[in-house]
Amino acid sequence: MEITPTIKYIGIDDKDIDLFESQYPVPEGISYNSYIIFDEKIAIMDTADARKRVEWWKNVEETLDGRTPDYLVSHHAEPDHASLIAEVLEKYPAIKIVATAKALQMFANFFEGVDFESRGIAVKEGDILSLGVHTLQFFTAPMVHWPEVIVTYEQSEKILFSADAFGKFGALCCDDSWECEARRYYINICGKYGNQVQALLKKAATLDIRTICPLHGPILTENLGHYINLYNIWSKYEPESKGVFIPYASIYGGTAAAAEALAEIVRRRGVEAVTMDLCRNDVSYAIEDAFRYSHMVVCAASYDADLFPPMHSFLHHLKLKNFQNRKVAVVENGTWAPTAGRVMRAMLEGMKSVEIVEPVLTIRSRMSKADTALMEQLAGTLLA
Repeated sequence: MEITPTIKYIGIDDKDIDLFESQYPVPEGISYNSYIIFDEKIAIMDTADARKRVEWWKNVEETLDGRTPDYLVSHHAEPDHASLIAEVLEKYPAIKIVATAKALQMFANFFEGVDFESRGIAVKEGDILSLGVHTLQFFTAPMVHWPEVIVTYEQSEKILFSADAFGKFGALCCDDSWECEARRYYINICGKYGNQVQALLKKAATLDIRTICPLHGPILTENLGHYINLYNIWSKYEPESKGVFIPYASIYGGTAAAAEALAEIVRRRGVEAVTMDLCRNDVSYAIEDAFRYSHMVVCAASYDADLFPPMHSFLHHLKLKNFQNRKVAVVENGTWAPTAGRVMRAMLEGMKSVEIVEPVLTIRSRMSKADTALMEQLAGTLLA
């Protein structure tokens, strides 16, 4: 793939992987993006996951066509981008690896016995590396989403090599929309670090960017303002859409029925409502929708004088990802001694700027006619 006549794509699709980072389902796979810049000096921009070693090396050798690279720029030390660094250094004895000082230290943890001190060029904020016509300018992006991360702005062709920023789940051969899987990727991978993403966006705003080349997902060349605006919304923890997300954890169906009934009440008020079964959907999808919508109602059964575990896991993940700035209602279910509401309330109270709607609505095993009236009141209070 050609990014420009002098910048080539050498990344690879991984359609065989089931879980990214051993936790996130990727039904459409993932791409490990890397690039080569050709000039008086030649620079490889990142490697790939060792899962695709053979395919990546084939792309590298065919693209170089006998030429020798001078630099290997590493934006991020995570193994899905950096697993093949030691092999590159071995194959090209004169090549220099360009990364932050912290990254060069980290590499020693992954590649014992490799001399990164003599082979490395440590770059910091604003440093420049000339390849000839192409000039690389480096900007630090700590905690987006590891502390050693940099992004690179190529000045002549106005390309931002954005590391994990603006990435998405899904192989490049997958023809799906960017937003959903980019949102799920961002919230679950970088969601905790909104302030750091905001800092990176402020740096990017000073640059004339025509193309964004991330480490995962498609190269972005059109309507860049749309993607940058979504990142701004997500990293400020603002709702992207007005609506009510209703995740539920139901044992025998009573809580599920209550959640669906509440969703219908909300829809009759002209507001979008989305339900999700936490027992049968991976938590990463639920986290995505919780951040997407302006309001949420958590519905769960009591269990072992506590909370049914799928809801506990969801709320735990929400807190890890810095969930905030939302209005949330609570619906609990219990046959003899409901406890879920107390636990859910306590977990939500531990999150920043979460307004909990009063009172907690209690269902006893199955919804009654009286519960329907209470749900109408709850929806009105939630949406007021």
